[in-house]
Amino acid sequence: MPSPDDLRLIDRLHGGFPLSDRPFADVAAGLGCSEDMLIDRLQRLLAHGDLTRFGPLFQIERAGGRFVLAAMAVPEDRFDNVAAQLGALKEIAHNYRRESAHPDQPGATTLNMWFVIAVEAAGQIDRVIGDIEVMTGLPVFAFPKEREFFVELRLPLLPGAHHGA
Repeated sequence: MPSPDDLRLIDRLHGGFPLSDRPFADVAAGLGCSEDMLIDRLQRLLAHGDLTRFGPLFQIERAGGRFVLAAMAVPEDRFDNVAAQLGALKEIAHNYRRESAHPDQPGATTLNMWFVIAVEAAGQIDRVIGDIEVMTGLPVFAFPKEREFFVELRLPLLPGAHHGA
């Protein structure tokens, strides 16, 4: 369970990180702790799973790359093995289990493994999908982004904390 100091740190970092020569020192000074203490706290939060990610979000398309949401129908007895295969690929940002919303519909395919393909150049998507299909022997269903939405949900972590929309 994160401490009140951990929650203050998370609340401070959500939605912004200073662009400076010593950003961790700048944040630490604002929180009344040392730079080393702040970095140690972040590493502990990540190691314990209280934070799953700490880093920038990029609009990869502006740099020529591409993200594509994809899914596969993986037989249950192969699920862990296929997840490990995908996890070993540098182009897979993450993969997770998710059941189809309407598996009982006629002709429905139970897409139970979902993942994000992240590539440096848009033209690499087809190659990565083909590699995955050859490696697993299973078809990949790609769902390219049609438009982007920005939703910044900020829930207060501390009593009395309020964030504007």
